[in-house]
Amino acid sequence: MFSCFWRSACSACWRVASSRNLAAFVLLALLAGCGTLPRPFEGNPGATARKLSQPPETRLFVDLPDASLLAPRQAELFTTALADALASQDVPAISEGGRPGDWHITLSVTRQGAAVLPLFTVFDDKGAQAGIAQGQPVSAALWAGGQVETLRAVAIAAAPGIAGLLTRIEAARRAADPNSLVNREVRMFVPRVTGAPGDGNDQLARQMRAALVAQSLRVDDVPGDFTVAGHVVMVKLPGNMERVEIQWIISDARGERGRIVQLNEIKAGLLDRNWGDVAVVVAEEAAGGVKDLVARLVGTTPK
Repeated sequence: MFSCFWRSACSACWRVASSRNLAAFVLLALLAGCGTLPRPFEGNPGATARKLSQPPETRLFVDLPDASLLAPRQAELFTTALADALASQDVPAISEGGRPGDWHITLSVTRQGAAVLPLFTVFDDKGAQAGIAQGQPVSAALWAGGQVETLRAVAIAAAPGIAGLLTRIEAARRAADPNSLVNREVRMFVPRVTGAPGDGNDQLARQMRAALVAQSLRVDDVPGDFTVAGHVVMVKLPGNMERVEIQWIISDARGERGRIVQLNEIKAGLLDRNWGDVAVVVAEEAAGGVKDLVARLVGTTPK
């Protein structure tokens, strides 16, 4: 539900074949009539500068708090501040434009002497209470004053606890659902890659299937739970060079859930015909990222 979308990129590097692929490397080197074969994607799984951010399955609508001890204008300011604070925690929260299917969160406060204690109640898309997160106590006088700085500070302090509550709620829901991917094998599908010169489209798809199987993922010949679609873009650069951009887009029935991007610069024409061992390395380096992303989407720990 409320988790993160993965994007990653890698910088260029050049390495020769590793020992595990030495036989394939030697064969390709002989066929190419050269002593070494550049492997521009080796060591680059797309994990450098990786950033998590996953399209959410649903949204969290921040209701105007009717039990907040705030005037209507201050209540409206607080809902906006809380939505912004939750967004910074990668929670897809909004304070306007609610729609059917949204989850809701409402604020109430209780007095504790000279302070008030904010309580945030989460309701699911059916209107059932799903959990309560407790905020930090704040001076009753400051709260009643309703200054923007105070409201924003309270919202920022509460956001991590609310995000944690949502994570626990979703984990419990998945564990209780026998059809959840937490409780059965995930089925992957890799269609033919597009955009690559030479035999790259077929080779990249074939090697990605093999690499995912090596990562202990099930790969079927028909669409399943997740599709890993590869797309290649070749860009001419000065100095007889090319930039190769390979994107692996992971999607499910709801649409795109994340992508892994691999970027490298190579000598122009290097991949115009045969990808060979380069396709092996590209797939091997990206498959680990795919597995990690799928594990986050499913809500499990990669093994």
